[in-house]
Amino acid sequence: MTETDDAARHAAKMARIKAARDRMMEGKTDRKGLVIVHDGKGKGKSSSGFGMILRCIAHGMPCAVVQFIKGAWDTGERRILTEHFGDLCQFHAMGEGFTWETQDRARDIAMAEAGWEKARELIRDPEIRMVLLDEINIALRYDYLDVDEVVRFLLEEKPEMTHVVLTGRNAKPELIELADLVTEMTMVKHPFRDGIKAQKGVEF
Repeated sequence: MTETDDAARHAAKMARIKAARDRMMEGKTDRKGLVIVHDGKGKGKSSSGFGMILRCIAHGMPCAVVQFIKGAWDTGERRILTEHFGDLCQFHAMGEGFTWETQDRARDIAMAEAGWEKARELIRDPEIRMVLLDEINIALRYDYLDVDEVVRFLLEEKPEMTHVVLTGRNAKPELIELADLVTEMTMVKHPFRDGIKAQKGVEF
């Protein structure tokens, strides 16, 4: 068989694949704001969410971040978004640290409720195309927020074209059921097990 024959067979195969893909795409739409959940014990939940925020910025799409729980951290993503992209991305750090650091459940609940109030305001804004609710799953896990209220709001009040991304491990089943896209980050290895703490540029 000649090189020309190989090329022709490959072209014919790719043409069949393209035709099948085109048929599959005929019934699809991009006219829907998604509810996206990043769950799991592995690293990358927030990082993926911030990656999507940067994509929005690159396309000139107004977006916003509400950071629950770890909002007191001086993170790289917070710096770059507030210092360089504040015209397109609002950033609201509403937490004071992980629960074992604050040791004040009533204050944690108050901060989570304030974060959720700000989140609702941002999601309702028809100009904002994506809202990242970073670590909200942690607030829901500890019942700082009512998951039924969050689900109801996303079902009934989220504008049709607004994307909402919710991150944090142990996402509630109700939230997973509601979501359009759920990704579970699986941990295979982590340096913390070898005595290495979180580092700038990797974890924050």
